[in-house]
Amino acid sequence: MIPHPMPSATRGLTLGLDVLLTTLVVVAVVQAPSGRTWQAAVVAVVLLAVYLWGRAAVRVHERSVDTPRGGWWPDAAWVAGLLVAWWVLLWLSPAALWIAFPFMLLQMHVLGPHRGVVAVAVTTAVAVAEGLLVQAGDGDAWTGFVLGPVLGACVAVGVVLGIEAFVRESQTRQRTVDELTQARRHLAQAEREMAVTDERARLARDIHDTLAQSLSAIELLLRAAGDALGSDEEKARALVGQARGAARDSLAEARRVVQDLTPTDLDRTALLGALRAVADRIAGTSDTDAGRRRPLTVSVHATGRSRPLPVPLETALLRVAQSALANVVEHADAGRAQVTLTYEPDAVTLDVVDDGVGFDPAAIADDRSEGRGFGIPAIRSRVRELGGTLALEATPGGGTALAVTVPTRESTREPTREPNRGPTRDVEDAR
Repeated sequence: MIPHPMPSATRGLTLGLDVLLTTLVVVAVVQAPSGRTWQAAVVAVVLLAVYLWGRAAVRVHERSVDTPRGGWWPDAAWVAGLLVAWWVLLWLSPAALWIAFPFMLLQMHVLGPHRGVVAVAVTTAVAVAEGLLVQAGDGDAWTGFVLGPVLGACVAVGVVLGIEAFVRESQTRQRTVDELTQARRHLAQAEREMAVTDERARLARDIHDTLAQSLSAIELLLRAAGDALGSDEEKARALVGQARGAARDSLAEARRVVQDLTPTDLDRTALLGALRAVADRIAGTSDTDAGRRRPLTVSVHATGRSRPLPVPLETALLRVAQSALANVVEHADAGRAQVTLTYEPDAVTLDVVDDGVGFDPAAIADDRSEGRGFGIPAIRSRVRELGGTLALEATPGGGTALAVTVPTRESTREPTREPNRGPTRDVEDAR
């Protein structure tokens, strides 16, 4: 818990008590009967010395109201010493009766609400006895000598208890503020850690969907070029040129990932054009893969009324298409893949269907444990962040169909680019 200084109200009470007690002791010495002045002065010095010792030993001004109080040493010893000195001064100077009130305040604060009340009752009884037996004359009314000390005792008890209740409430509120501050620090730390985790996941998806696929394509091109060396030098040079172009594109994509900008394909054209460019690259890469039994043809369709979409949404859909088509090339051994972009009033759907060998969706987790199969989980994570849904249908030998639907939220979306898209129409381009 964070330590806090004593509230100013308590410090003010302590300082006021010091001034009040000192003033009343001086008054008692000044008003002492003639012949007893020097004796009263000596007793007053002893009383003030005991008071100063107690202030240094007990240190009332540094105590919390919740600290256990009223122990014999030094609390009760201090109060007892003051009472003895006061009784002697009261015997020497009747004006010392007024010192009873600051004594009552001190007793309540030093001894606590239980033992302090007992000490206040003893002080009140001594003050009443002094008034009735010593100071009251034959014709004086007794009520003043009784009510004065009793009312003073009630005021002292009420004031100290009220101030301590205020201090307790203040400390409780301060503890609550400290706890809320600490909780806010923990929450901020958790949010920072979550942001770091999300950013790592985003970078992993981007690298998988862009750099990893490009490097795979470069590896295929260079492997084909190596096979052509010595037999078809022209083809080898062409394949090396394609690999160099893919390397340049990979470098551009790496810079885009670092700068968190839109993909290169979306910089040059709209989403549909970017999908066509991806389809071209995927089909061209598959043609150089010597392990494939048949060439891959990728077709791109757009249905519905095309319209501008938020840049993050277009980027996510393009990444999904890249990842899905990369899986087709690497795993499906398909002869045909079809990409369909469907514009709906409040959503957009991307379908990727192939006629390949298919797979068992339950085996994805096993692939992840072996360091493979990151594509589908990455797509699922990306779609979940957009508030969309992912549907995946696949059977061994029956091909694969992947459908991603994400809301467009047109009423609240960010400003979108307005490329030159031409008239709205349904298109089908064979790639």
